[in-house]
Amino acid sequence: MLQLGFIRQNTALVKERLAIKNFKAIDLVDVVLQFDDQRKKLQLESDTTQSKINTISKEIGQLMAKGEKEKAEDKKKEVAVLKSSLQPIADQLQKVESQLNDALVTLPNLPAKSVPPGKTPAENITIREGGAKPKLFPGAVPHWDLAKKYNLIDFELGNKITGSGFPFYINKGAKLQRALIQYFLDYNLAAGYTEYQPPLMVNEATAFGTGQLPDKEGQMYYMNEDKYYMIPTAEVPLTNIYRDEIVKETDLPLKMTGYTPCFRREAGSYGKDVRGLNRLHQFDKVEIVQIVHPDKSYEVIEGMVAHIEKLLQSLELPYRILLLCGGDMSFASALTYDFEVYSAAQEKWLEVSSVSNFETFQTNRMKIRFKDSNNKTQLVHSLNGSSLALPRIVACLLENHQTENSIELPPALHPYFGSPSII
Repeated sequence: MLQLGFIRQNTALVKERLAIKNFKAIDLVDVVLQFDDQRKKLQLESDTTQSKINTISKEIGQLMAKGEKEKAEDKKKEVAVLKSSLQPIADQLQKVESQLNDALVTLPNLPAKSVPPGKTPAENITIREGGAKPKLFPGAVPHWDLAKKYNLIDFELGNKITGSGFPFYINKGAKLQRALIQYFLDYNLAAGYTEYQPPLMVNEATAFGTGQLPDKEGQMYYMNEDKYYMIPTAEVPLTNIYRDEIVKETDLPLKMTGYTPCFRREAGSYGKDVRGLNRLHQFDKVEIVQIVHPDKSYEVIEGMVAHIEKLLQSLELPYRILLLCGGDMSFASALTYDFEVYSAAQEKWLEVSSVSNFETFQTNRMKIRFKDSNNKTQLVHSLNGSSLALPRIVACLLENHQTENSIELPPALHPYFGSPSII
């Protein structure tokens, strides 16, 4: 959530940056300020009235002490009138504060200065590429055919048990999932991250804290009776660990990692881009989250990008890193890098990770703060990244490493999978 004081002091800048993010309702900035003006006016009226009540109440005590009961009774009537006027002011103040908050939470985060303008993914900027695209043998097939050939994944069984987008991993397919999850976690732990195994359901306050609500309400699975949301990513519970806390500056950065299944409705997704593992409703992912000093977050995000890049290099997959343009960024992000790996059998790039700096947008919602050397309370910055999402990694591992009679796995996975290949 944007800070109200910043909006008031930098109104023109806020509108300019929101335009870079292709936010249509720029006038909402003025609406927020108008509600804030009303709030301040009502708060002043309430404070002034209460001050008069306090002053007259003291006078009543003094009059009673002097025995001037008649004058004291007149003052009591005056206080009663003032008190009766307080409730309508309080009611109106509560209404305006609610309207102000409802408007404020619909404003997205401001993009960083380095974010390029643009409206569509076609306008994202490729920062760099790595790895060589494999030349597959004649007759090479996409991962959904490989999954059937080697009995790794059963999409039809998942459709029978639940529905499309909920595959069954079988035999060595299940083993490969476990191997990747453990490898990713060990890789993150070696970089100083603390592992958590968080709940897979969160309450409304938690979903609000990271910006899933109200922006992505329709994309999350919701249990009406308990009012819980299935998590779309481990970022949601992990970042909320420090909600409503003042952390020690000396403890920064706080580095967290965790594996969870993730659940997304993916409403509106259809066609060839959702076939096989390309887009699922339930999938496994290992996440990294950092809570950092505000002066360090842009240094930290580059370190997180390098961390994930090395992980992809160890999997021997061709990849590219994209800087997202304003129109392709998420609601809460100030800066996002996407990682894509190349699917040789499908002949296209598939996103496998997003690394984002949210600056104070999430931490303002969650009230995660620290005291600086001057004992001043400040908001920390939050960042997160996929390290990594499994479905498309598995798809590209199967496709890019296939031979006529096997799937040859990269050496980094051999000790985790227990074999150099799937035969």
